[in-house]
Order: sequence, then C-alpha cells, then structure tokens
Amino acid sequence: MLKWLDATVTNRQVWAPGLFTLRVRAPEVQPFEPGQFLHLGKPDASGELVSRAYSVASPHGEELEFFIVKVDGGQLTPVLDQMQPGETVQVKEKAAGGFTLEKTPAAKAIWLIGTGTGLAPYIAMLREKKIWERYERIVACHGVRVASDLGYREELTALQAARQGQFTYVGATSRESPPGLLSGRLTTLLESGALEAYAGVPFDPTCTAVMMCGNPDMLTDMETLLNARGLVKHRSKSPGHIVIENYW
Repeated sequence: MLKWLDATVTNRQVWAPGLFTLRVRAPEVQPFEPGQFLHLGKPDASGELVSRAYSVASPHGEELEFFIVKVDGGQLTPVLDQMQPGETVQVKEKAAGGFTLEKTPAAKAIWLIGTGTGLAPYIAMLREKKIWERYERIVACHGVRVASDLGYREELTALQAARQGQFTYVGATSRESPPGLLSGRLTTLLESGALEAYAGVPFDPTCTAVMMCGNPDMLTDMETLLNARGLVKHRSKSPGHIVIENYW
C-alpha cells in the first residue's frame, strides 16, 4: 500500500481570490513524469483524512507545485487555500496518470490546451527539456473567464520571449477583452480561426499533436471540432493526434 508522506508548505502564490499555487517540500515522493498527478490530503475535524488528486505543476524534485482553485463548500480546497509556509499537508508517495509526453504522438508541432487549473501539467512539461527536444513548435493555450485567472502568465510570457520561433503563449478570456489576449471561449476561437492565426500553427493532421486538459464540456466540444478537421484521439493500438485529461 502506498504511504502518505508529510510535506511542508514552502510558498503560497495567490493569483486571484480562490486561485493559488502551493509549493511543498516532499523529497520522498517517488520520481514521476510531468503530467501525472499526486494526492494531497488533510485530516478533517473528526481526524479522517480528506484527499483529492491534483496534477503537479512542476517536474519531479524535492519541492513540488500544485495549481489549485478553491471550491466553495468543498472539503479540502478551502483548507488548502488557508495554508501558510511551515504548515504540513499529506502527499501520496507515488504519482499516477497517463497524461504524459510518452503517451502523446510524435509530431512537428504540439498544442497544449487547458482551461483553469488544467494548465498545471503543461507547466511541469515546459520546465523540462524533453518537450523542447521533441517538438519544433509548441503552443500553450490557456482559457479562463477573466485575465486575473491567468496563473503563470508572467512565466509563460517570459518563456515566449526566450524561445522565440519555438514557443507561443495564448491567453484567452471569455468574459472580458483586455489588450494582448484573445477574447472568447476556446471553442469559438477555434471555429473562427483566431487560435491558429494568433499562434501561426495550424491544426494540421499531418504534423500536429494536441493535448487537452480541463473542463469536460470544453474537452468534448473541442474534440468534436478537431475531429471535423481530421484530428482524432490517440490510442496505443490506433494512433491519432489528441490526448485528453478530464480535469474536473
């Protein structure tokens, strides 16, 4: 049976009210691949451990990051939202999940599409060298309601400047139209051609892979739209283009 480990909170980054990143020190967590998830847990008032799975927003290391949104009325996220450096949270010793580059088809270009905290696995991938060696063009597309929900925006913008010609960051807001961002739902922006025009990378089934993580309704609608373009779900026995993680 997998063990629960004590992890110490080392930093708490608040992006917007109820949207935050916890960084914890957990050197005993077993090595994992970017894109996998770990369980975090805290005892409730009765002493029973309440746990949930969260994608890790960092590669394996002694310190790990978790990009979390507070769920009003939830059993765990309101507690995590109040945690401060020095406090202890429990973390499972081994990660799980198949939303990794190893399960993603080779291609010339890759789209990393996420909504909300579905951005987390991509942050972990972009902080390692493997994705940069494997794809000539990389697009990270993050859809949220308002600009303040664009966690990691500064890091991704800096990465775009450092990796000009290889990496493009696309921030999209559905409830406002600030400068420098696309306005609208990701599905609408795909249908209109705005995503491809902004990134300069087409959804071409001959040379494109797509990873999608986030709201299940978005995933379903985006997959339907991509199917119409000739891109289909990738399976080990039936190679395709799209890898999906339902992050809800």
